[in-house]
Amino acid sequence: MVVVNRDRWRIWAALATIYVVWGSTYLAIKITVRTQPPLYSGGARFITAGLILAAVLVLARRSLRVSGRELLSALFLGVMLLTFGVGVVTVAETRIDSSVAAMIAGSVPLQVVIWRTLAREVVAHATLLAAAIGLVGLGLIVIPSGSSSGSTAVGLALMLGASMSWSTGSFVSRRLALPADPFVATVYEMLGGGLALLLVGFLAGERLHRSDVTTPTLLAWLYLVVAGSLVGFTAYAWLLRQAPISQVVTHQYVNPLVAITLGALLLGERLTMATLVGAAIVVGAVFVTVRHETRPPSPRLDVEPSTPAAETT
Repeated sequence: MVVVNRDRWRIWAALATIYVVWGSTYLAIKITVRTQPPLYSGGARFITAGLILAAVLVLARRSLRVSGRELLSALFLGVMLLTFGVGVVTVAETRIDSSVAAMIAGSVPLQVVIWRTLAREVVAHATLLAAAIGLVGLGLIVIPSGSSSGSTAVGLALMLGASMSWSTGSFVSRRLALPADPFVATVYEMLGGGLALLLVGFLAGERLHRSDVTTPTLLAWLYLVVAGSLVGFTAYAWLLRQAPISQVVTHQYVNPLVAITLGALLLGERLTMATLVGAAIVVGAVFVTVRHETRPPSPRLDVEPSTPAAETT
């Protein structure tokens, strides 16, 4: 019982981390792309974070050696989650309002439920209901928070593609033969996703000049490296191993809530009654999902150990 409770607290701590940290990255990304090219800054962010994490693992005497299959799986997941899932969001937010982007990103939990249904997994009715209710609550939060005057068809298409890439990558992660160590897997995912972003940025004509780096944008970029990538993505990678996928992706409901709250506190943005009602609905939907998707650990037989690669991200 003590072990079960300890695992639950670890899951809650990791969830709280990505709830708050990734919610705050909306603001940091906005500041960064004011002067820095979006694809280049995103690629540099993930490569820097990956190299730092690799150095920490080497100092801790953790082996970075992986098989060819594990390496390819990690690189593939890095491209799905970071290149298309995060990098494209950065580009999309130069064309559409952040509230619209948040609304589309908030559809990820519902997309995951659809993937699970197509894969003929048993999905609790409470999870299906919570996903739908959470989407309604998210709409109440983000739609009144900004007009859609900056929306374009290209931006909407990019954001939809990014959300689909994130949900697909998260769903298939458990079916990939990834490195057994989640931190090692994270290193290769960030390096692969970062290199792909740099390549796409270069082909798109992006170049970084010294004048593009100002003190505010540099500080925001460093925050994205440390908090958004090293802390946030590592916590997410660990969660994909330890918790049900529908529970993990509840961050897509909470992140916009955190982003709008920070906007109200730091930028003086107005909170409406619809926003407060939506926040209450989102919290309720997350509670229902977490409660019904938390599965007690099944007994293990020493004669047939589980394969770590089947539960990795």
